[in-house]
Amino acid sequence: MNKKRTAELLLILITGFWGISYYFSRVCLEELEPLTLNALRFLLAFAILGAVYRKQLLEANRETFRYGFIVGVVLVFVYVGATYGVKYTSLSNAGFISCLAVIITPLIELVIYRKRPENKLILSLVICTIGLALLTLSESLTFAIGDLLCLLCAFAYSVDILITDKAVAKPNVEPLAMSVIEIGVTGVLFLILSFLFEKPNLPYTASAWGAAIFLGIFCSGIAFVVQTTQQKYTSPARVALIFTLEPVFSAIIAYFLAGERLGPKAYFGAALMLVSLIIMQVDFGKGRPERIAN
Repeated sequence: MNKKRTAELLLILITGFWGISYYFSRVCLEELEPLTLNALRFLLAFAILGAVYRKQLLEANRETFRYGFIVGVVLVFVYVGATYGVKYTSLSNAGFISCLAVIITPLIELVIYRKRPENKLILSLVICTIGLALLTLSESLTFAIGDLLCLLCAFAYSVDILITDKAVAKPNVEPLAMSVIEIGVTGVLFLILSFLFEKPNLPYTASAWGAAIFLGIFCSGIAFVVQTTQQKYTSPARVALIFTLEPVFSAIIAYFLAGERLGPKAYFGAALMLVSLIIMQVDFGKGRPERIAN
């Protein structure tokens, strides 16, 4: 298996972690406020990864710290937009708009870098967007403040993917150290915000602690390390497409753990999204080789 295929399979794995995170976040939010929860999960991840990869952190250069800081700031916008967007709009709207990074990412690449997606990827993006709408939308889109916050999340997500892509292509940037730095920056910024706008506290039940630890280790720590270290082997548009599977994994977890059921339209939408991923992976014959992001 080549590095590109391995990287994309690992990115699918962490998308699964993020899909699971919705359920565990719900458990934590019964005892913690949103900013406090984000601070706890990222700081837990930083404490563990910082100890494991302390050598890489100590040897990291200025460029690695610079990109780690920038991506950490962008991640704050991602999670603020997602957390508060869903509070002020419908769940269906939030699920759809927050995943529009699948469209925004290649558009930014086209406008800024003059990079047009290959035809196979364009087909995958169209099918994925249709499937996403069928999976998540149950009512017409509105222009409430929540929709704008979810759009902020999607845009920031695209910026995160593109900046990470640019950073890991630089020979003097150490992706592993960068991922740990960005997690630490995100945790510290959320801690500051939680003291400014909330009354921070720690979980007080075993279930909430277990959920918070899972969110910290798997959904924050391992997930962002995998994204940063593996993204250099594929393109930003393909990464955005893979990450759009997050609501599919979320629906699967909700089915088994929370007893939530979807309608036929939603199941068809989820199937279309999986088909779009298969189309992206299958080689339909000889043609121009796909350009890997620099």
